Amino acid sequence: MGLAADIAATWRGPRRVIRRHLEAGVGEDRLLMFLMLGCAFVFLAQWPRLMRVAAEPGAPPFEALIGGALLAWLFIAPLGFYLIAGLAHLAARALGGRGTGRGARLALFWALLAAAPAFLLHGIARGYLGSGPVTQLIGAIALGVFLAFWFLGLIEAETDAGSSGERARP
Repeated sequence: MGLAADIAATWRGPRRVIRRHLEAGVGEDRLLMFLMLGCAFVFLAQWPRLMRVAAEPGAPPFEALIGGALLAWLFIAPLGFYLIAGLAHLAARALGGRGTGRGARLALFWALLAAAPAFLLHGIARGYLGSGPVTQLIGAIALGVFLAFWFLGLIEAETDAGSSGERARP
């Protein structure tokens, strides 16, 4: 299944998509691609808000704001996501999880990529509507979608059924 079709399928059944990726034995190269694409989409979602901020009197220029967002989302955030995935896997193991670190990374990185449409919508709302109640609601929904995808994916990755296909790959 293609990437866009997998993202759409995640909105209908996140555990099913994670299970399919686990059974296919997704490697670290694909995991890194999922993470970097997710971070790139969140970076792009920042542009409308940063344009709005740059238009205010006394604000830094747009190029400086974009440079900071680029550094944050494409260089620093991926390292943080690897750390979060490792900690989530350790917590799941402490609670009886039987998955692997790769499965935990898949759950987190895929959740970020699959929730990207919601983050893009939030970015557009922040750029055009400002930071009012509607934008906050959209942001809360986007965060909730991301957390739901991650939680459901992590459950799938840390169960015997979810990790069995992953262990079959050499």
